[in-house]
Amino acid sequence: MSTQAQEAREALGARLRGFRKDAGFTSGRALARELGWQESKVSRLENGKQNASEEDIRTWCTVTRQEGHIGDLIATVRHIDELWLEWRRQLATGAEKRQQAALPVYAKTKVFRIWHPTLVWGTLQTPEYAAETFKQVVSFYQIPDDAEAATAKRLERSRYLYEGDRVFNVLLAEQALYSNFGGPDVMKGQLDRLRFAMHLPRVSLGLVPRDAPLAIWPGNSFSMFDDKLVLVETYSAEFSVTQPREVDLYAKAFALLRHSAVYGVAARDLISRAIQHFEQMATD
Repeated sequence: MSTQAQEAREALGARLRGFRKDAGFTSGRALARELGWQESKVSRLENGKQNASEEDIRTWCTVTRQEGHIGDLIATVRHIDELWLEWRRQLATGAEKRQQAALPVYAKTKVFRIWHPTLVWGTLQTPEYAAETFKQVVSFYQIPDDAEAATAKRLERSRYLYEGDRVFNVLLAEQALYSNFGGPDVMKGQLDRLRFAMHLPRVSLGLVPRDAPLAIWPGNSFSMFDDKLVLVETYSAEFSVTQPREVDLYAKAFALLRHSAVYGVAARDLISRAIQHFEQMATD
């Protein structure tokens, strides 16, 4: 979880702990008996180890006679949820809606900083490559199969590569050239698309070779939108970073990763070698 979200959850837990003590429950066990909960749940909520639901807040505040704080704490819970959104909840109706939600963010962003250590960034994906990634999303999260619609919506983002005065600073690790989505033909098409993207005037595409000295560990993929928002993806969730000092950390990480990247001819050579790899795979 992002530092901002975790700090907010811990602060909420501290307030709940204070309510418990003010109400005369000297231990979490005593409150748990009153609520009919497991003692471990009370402990996790008070220590910021578990997200509180809105119903948890209502129940806790009622039992501790702090009903006047229910509205304020529910607003806090909703804010934490905005910082940390579970993929299953975001994808409940399929993947297209999440792709649609990204478009307004892209439309108003002037400077993009993108880091993907294991796959090609969505805006540079071919239809075939994108379709393969969404097939995996549908299967992994067991969500409604709208892979075709989600692919179409993702491809809409590519128009921003040509519109306005946006700047796209994209970093991929060399592994992204070899992560096999869809087999040799799909991969060759995707890698050829990367070679084309290198010639776009607003795109700076760097590759971090697998043997490059690193100034910082690769970490998770992240996307920076100006200096206002960072989106970080994990298997279980996507979280938003908006606190300036945290955004600055991601900007610093991007700059350090960039020191390890190659550009121009050296980057094209890496892509060409990856294409040769998949051509050989196709003939084996």
